[in-house]
Amino acid sequence: MIRILQLKLPVLHTEEELKEKILHTLRIRPEELKSWKIVRRSIDARKKDALCFVYQIDVETPKEKKILSKSKHNEIMSTNKKGYRFPKPGSEELAQRPVVIGSGPAGLFCAYYLAKSGYCPILLERGDEAHVRQQKVEQFWNTGILDTESNVQFGEGGAGTFSDGKLNTSVKDPHGRNQEVLRIFCEAGAPPEILYDQKPHLGTDQLITIVQNMRHQIEAWGGTVRFRACVTDFDIKDGRLVGVTVNDSEYLETSVAVLAVGHSARDTFFRLEKTGILMEPKSFAVGVRIEHPQKMIDENQYGKNPPEILGAAPYKLTHRCGNGRGIYSFCMCPGGYVVNAASEEGQTAVNGMSYSDRAGRNANSAMIVTVGPEDFASCHVEGTSPVLDGIAFQRNLERAAFRAGNGKIPVQLFGDFFEGRESRTLGDVEPAICGGWTFGNLREIFPEPVSASLAEGIRAFERNITGFSRPDAVLSGVESRTSSPLRIVRNEGFESSVRGLYPCGEGAGYAGGITSAAMDGIRIAEAISKKYKNFG
Repeated sequence: MIRILQLKLPVLHTEEELKEKILHTLRIRPEELKSWKIVRRSIDARKKDALCFVYQIDVETPKEKKILSKSKHNEIMSTNKKGYRFPKPGSEELAQRPVVIGSGPAGLFCAYYLAKSGYCPILLERGDEAHVRQQKVEQFWNTGILDTESNVQFGEGGAGTFSDGKLNTSVKDPHGRNQEVLRIFCEAGAPPEILYDQKPHLGTDQLITIVQNMRHQIEAWGGTVRFRACVTDFDIKDGRLVGVTVNDSEYLETSVAVLAVGHSARDTFFRLEKTGILMEPKSFAVGVRIEHPQKMIDENQYGKNPPEILGAAPYKLTHRCGNGRGIYSFCMCPGGYVVNAASEEGQTAVNGMSYSDRAGRNANSAMIVTVGPEDFASCHVEGTSPVLDGIAFQRNLERAAFRAGNGKIPVQLFGDFFEGRESRTLGDVEPAICGGWTFGNLREIFPEPVSASLAEGIRAFERNITGFSRPDAVLSGVESRTSSPLRIVRNEGFESSVRGLYPCGEGAGYAGGITSAAMDGIRIAEAISKKYKNFG
């Protein structure tokens, strides 16, 4: 197989033009092109008047050896990349079915591979199945009535279901898990473009269908998926898991359980701490959502009147503040919406969400500032472990946001945030928000070092994107669920301090997005498979 790197064409090229470029690059005739496949596609927007797609292409041709022997280009190389392989079952007997706790990307992909490999997992999800969950979420946005067990954070698909659905990750991947995640998504109904786009994404509308299709496959392979099934306790004897309690009433005997509970399962973290499972605090980031007209972002990134084929433009920004803190964009949603992502009464949290077409009028992104254990100490709750202080810090911010908006999402224009005054009217930027909103002073929600960093950083980003610090840019808060505030310690075999209990995914502190969480889910399924016999 030959791989062509850095094959460039104008963005409005045809498939036939791409094929002709392949033939020209390899200097072969059409009949000598046995097959070809796009491996990667990215956008080169450095010259706004000459926007290009840049491709990596894998080619099969009978002239491979001759081409490689004569080629003097670094852009033409041999490739023999092998696909992902799941390990064979181990030798230890597994007396009961393994339990997977949580159906976000980590739990879903872990259960998927355990089921496929003959382990008949039981997948427990505290929230509702996807289509019911969607109704509960929309009811909350329309009425303010919150279901604390089925919302933007909890339910089939996890928090990633109501997000921009980004599928790119910076995790090193020598074993091919990343591509395997994308392949499984495609089998479940995702568009094939995610296999090669540099920045693939799935909208909420697609994810709701995809996660349900994956669930049906798990069940077809012998797995069981249960909703409204919250694990409320862990039975541990002599340092080993022997069972879990569901909904404070049902006991399930098991020696293997995967903890894929997500970053917002605060009650579970408290239970784990009381049980004595080793955890440690970790840094995360908090801040606000910022909205700009998507047209403004498009023109900054691609130039005037960019081709429709490029879609809504993304951006990624970072800045080191004078006080030493970092501020950066996070979960950027082109053509998206700000959503009320609360999961506890009396608290307000926001997130960003896009549909697959990314056709909303605004671009939004989290603007977040790094915080660490030194920031959490002042929030310590007497009688609890310091490892839980990050949760207390989050809750304090979310309660302050709830008060600032009187139960609605508090909104403030950037110019007023910078000056420390509450907004009274909107400018030209009209918020695109799912859920009720009202004006409030966001600056008063945060500790002053965080507010000062947000003000400095957003102004600094004007150097990257013209108009970014415009006074009428809309801020909303509070963005507090960027990642888990703690890490559940695991050993080289991926078990926690309790044998048989496997921390997994973003909530356990080992992932940061849909793809990395799904990859970690597969990694945990591998660890279980290497150790235990299946039921086949």
